[in-house]
Amino acid sequence: MIINQGVDPAKPSKLCATTIELFVSILAAEAGNLAVKFLATGGVYLAGGVAVHTLQIVKQPAFMERFKREGRFADLLGRIPVHVVVTRAGLAGAAAFGLENSELN
Repeated sequence: MIINQGVDPAKPSKLCATTIELFVSILAAEAGNLAVKFLATGGVYLAGGVAVHTLQIVKQPAFMERFKREGRFADLLGRIPVHVVVTRAGLAGAAAFGLENSELN
């Protein structure tokens, strides 16, 4: 509901849009923290419904600016790609696991 009203092109809610921007800022900061913590030089992958529904906000430069705001690690974070998983990877993985481990095989 908040996401829908915050990104509604016809009549966006300013409060909902601000809430989404705050959430995405926190998401970016935590993704940056985890990237440094785990030295995720191969990339950071955001997945789930919220990531997909806020994709247009995540694509804005403010996300990467906040992601890279880690002081002496800013250069490292600037080289780490950030991806948003837009497929139902978890569901597909669960289905594949189920098929591989079913009694039908």
